[in-house]
This record gives sequence, structure tokens and C-alpha cells, in this order.
Amino acid sequence: MPSACDSLIEDIEDMVSSTDPTPNERQSARKSIVPRSRKKNESLINEELQADSLIPGTQKIWMKTWGCSHNNSDGEYMAGQLAASGYKMTDDPTDADLWVLNSCTVKNPAEDHFRNSIKKALEQQKKVVVAGCVPQAQPRMDYLKGLSIIGVQQIDRVVEVVDEAVKGHSVRLLGQKKDGGRRLGGARLDLPKIRKNPLIEIISINTGCLNACTYCKTKHARGDLASYPIEELVERARQSFQEGVCEIWLTSEDTGAYGRDIGTDLPTLLWRLVEEIPEGAMLRLGMTNPPYILEHLEEMAKILNHPRVYAFLHVPVQSASDSVLMDMKREYCIDDFKKVVDFLKERVPGVTIATDLICGFPGETEEDFQETINMVKLYRFPSLFINQFYPRPGTPAAKMEQVPAHVKKQRTKELSQLFHSYNPYDHKVGERQHVLVTEESFDAQYYVSHNKFYEQVLVPKRAEFKGKMIEVDIYEAGKHFLKGRPVEESKPFTPSIAAPLRKGEVSGLMQHQTPNGIQGPSMPSSSVLFIGSYSLDREVLKKLGIGLTLAAAILAFIVEKLY
Repeated sequence: MPSACDSLIEDIEDMVSSTDPTPNERQSARKSIVPRSRKKNESLINEELQADSLIPGTQKIWMKTWGCSHNNSDGEYMAGQLAASGYKMTDDPTDADLWVLNSCTVKNPAEDHFRNSIKKALEQQKKVVVAGCVPQAQPRMDYLKGLSIIGVQQIDRVVEVVDEAVKGHSVRLLGQKKDGGRRLGGARLDLPKIRKNPLIEIISINTGCLNACTYCKTKHARGDLASYPIEELVERARQSFQEGVCEIWLTSEDTGAYGRDIGTDLPTLLWRLVEEIPEGAMLRLGMTNPPYILEHLEEMAKILNHPRVYAFLHVPVQSASDSVLMDMKREYCIDDFKKVVDFLKERVPGVTIATDLICGFPGETEEDFQETINMVKLYRFPSLFINQFYPRPGTPAAKMEQVPAHVKKQRTKELSQLFHSYNPYDHKVGERQHVLVTEESFDAQYYVSHNKFYEQVLVPKRAEFKGKMIEVDIYEAGKHFLKGRPVEESKPFTPSIAAPLRKGEVSGLMQHQTPNGIQGPSMPSSSVLFIGSYSLDREVLKKLGIGLTLAAAILAFIVEKLY
């Protein structure tokens, strides 16, 4: 949102001196603040009520995330930190005071939706904070002028940025995190978060990648490869299971490249992680490009055969033409991709290979496209992501001679028709499978589960199935799903080692000191009054005879003096 100040403050550090409290000091100050009882004054109460809306931490926030699971994980972390600092997260954009828009830069339509949401927010007089790959890669875009920005490596400071946006300041945090000159993977993994699904933990194992694909805008935002240490990732997984999670997704721009910058590799990480997975819980691997997975095929086959790892791998090929792959700078040929697929299909019976294809990349001839068609006919991929090429500003591919729009559309349509001409799951009817139930279907008629091969299996919507491993008989197959009938004599198995968090509950909150000195979990927001980054126990306020409005005024006064 345009700033209330005369000039744009480029970075939040411009507003903070060396003598000001750090975020950690603000957080720890919560425990030491004890308000003094003061006689209520009617005029003071009226004044406080008018001032409340300007006190950071009392507002409602709506967050919208576009794009990949990495972006979704970032969104969960931002929501968790905001909620832990007192902001109320809402699912109703019209009810919110401020919108946090977490963008994706992969394709033009995603950025169009992002830009339209900014316009809509401003029309509704909402304050706006933007995040994600679009503002990180192109912070000087006209439609971002005057807006506060959180960079992809700065999500641990979202509370500071939102606090300032609430006050009408425009701040931008776009720096890279480094340690001794080495680029770090991003924000800490132990931050508070609100999982979109309390049963599923999304863990980013690295940021950035080693490639320089000519069509990719994400590289401009996420940069070069930066991996998290194995111990931090293992600890994050361990904490997730202690909070009732039963499924973990590993994500990044290229999981296959994990560890090359810190002297390790993906199989080493995976073998450590499977040691932490409880019986009945599952691990899903994220997208990996062909060049790096080629180095680990033997170990990857063993891992995908592990009973607690889905036999599923997403390996984007983009085109079956070596000529097109060369223009894309994909750093592999089609034979490399086929080697990966053929090897895994042989060593991991039933494995699901998902892939991506781009139609109409600059220079793609009809012969190039037919090679892609032939490859799809050969492998009949059960999961295929078909994308019409969009030239992204600032990428080399945007400067190449473009395929006519009508040709791109026709090729996309032809490839889509081929994909929908076969049913990959018909032969599964009649099978008995174990499935893990984690979600609700879009139409709310079924629960969604996945079998060992990460194939979607719809099961009856019974409360006792949620978060459980159950046995089903497959009785129907569709293009994208199977339907399973629970085996009557089989009892649901609970993989979780703890009860899952409630939907919207904050994960990873630190322990706090209770009045009797016993360590306990952080209190739910219903029993705590939050003002900005500070909190007070409502029961303590009640005993002291202090109303919430007066307490808010006291804390607002303290915050003003601190800053």
C-alpha cells in the first residue's frame, strides 16, 4: 500500500538503531511485563478504543499463497509467526485489515492473479504486504511501488514488516542470508508455523538450484543452491511427528541437488530421515531434475522401496527433443531421462513417475513436438503437468523467436487430449491396498488417502479414518483417482505418536514458565492477550482487576517507550 510517509524506506534496518531491542529481545520481553493496576477512567477507555486499531498485533490478516509446495511452506511459516505474535489469521479476505500475498513467478497467469489481488486489496482499502518470488525477482515493478516486501530469505522477519505496514510504513527486506560468506538455505526451520493441513509437514531441504534454464524466472528469486544441514532437517521432522503429523513432504527447487554445496547428498539425508518416521507414517519426495538423480539411482531405488517412503518421484523432462532441451539449457538429453525412468520402473515395481512438459518453447518444430508425443505414448505417465510456454520477462527465452500463439495452444490441446485418452489405474480394480488418509476431497464427499505409490484413493468420510492407515479393496478407477472400500475385519492403524494440532493452531511455539514454575506448552490465544509482540495472561489481568482495554493502553505505552 502507498506509504503514509513522504519517502519510501528501502529497508526496515533504516528505522532501527543499534540501541533498539532485537526481535528476540521483543519476544523474551513478553514474560517480564506485568501491568500495574490503575483506576479506570471512562474518558481513557473511549480514547483507548479509538487507538486500538493502530497497535500492531491486534489486526486480522488474510494470507494467500500461489505456487509450489516450497511457497506453501513459506506461507505456513509466515502465518505461524504472525499468529504467535498476536495477529489473528482469517480465511475471510473482506474481514481482514491487512493482506499478505505470497506470489509465484513460474508462469504469467500466476503473476496476473497476484497483481489483480494487489489491485483488489487497494480498492478495498486494505493494507498490503507482498512476499514470494515475484517481488524478490522484480522488486521495482510499477505495481509494487509503495508496498512492503518480504524477500524469500527474510520470512523470519514477517512480524516486523507487518508491524510497520500496519503503521503505514513501506519497508523492504530482500537481502540474502550468509554465514562466513556462504549463502544459507533461508529462514530457520524451527520457526512457528500454521500447517494448512495439521497432518502434513512440508519441509524445504534447500533453496535455489544449480541450473540456469533459459525459461526460468524462479532462479532470479531463489538463486543458487543453498542446503540446510542434515541435523536441522532431521530435528524438524522429529518435531513434526511429535505434533501429530503423519506425512512429510520434502520440497525445494531441485531435491536431487541437495547437499552438493555442503559436502553431502540426498540419499544420505533420506536414510537419516527414515529412521525418524513412525510405523504407518509416510515420506514423499519432491521434484528432482534428471542430471543429479542420475548419480544416485541405485540408492534412490532402495529408498523408494522402503515401506515408509512413497514409491513416487517427480522428474520434469519438459521436452523429448534434444534440440529443445539444449535451447532450454536443461543439462541432460532425452536418453538420460529415459535411463532414470527405465531404471526406477525396473527396480521399484509399480513406481509412479510424474513429469512436466512445456508446449511451444521457442524454436520447437513440429518434429520436436512429435518426439514429445511419442514419449508420452511410450510411458503413459499417470501424472503429467502440461504447460503452454509463457515468456517470462528477463529470461533468455523471452528474447528468442517465439512459436505463434495459436500453434502453442494447438500443441497444448493435442498433448492434453493424448493424456486423457488412457486410464492409468484400470488394472488396479480388485486390489487390496493399505492407504494413509490425510485430506478431504474438494467436493467434501470423501476422505482422500494415498497408497504406497502415492495414487489418490477416495474412501468413505468417517471421522475414525482421518490420519490413519487403513486397508481397502479398490472397486473403481477414474482418470486421477481410485475408490476404496474399507476392509471390515481390518482396524485403522494410528501412525501418529501424538495427537495432531487443531486446524489453525500454531506449531513450534517455545515452552513458557507457568505461574507455579512448571514448564508448560505455550498457552492458546484464547487465554492470552496479545498486543503487538507482547502478551499477557487474561486470568492474571482479571485477578488484578484490569480490563482488556486498559491493558492494551498500558502495553501500547510500553511499546512506544521501547521504540
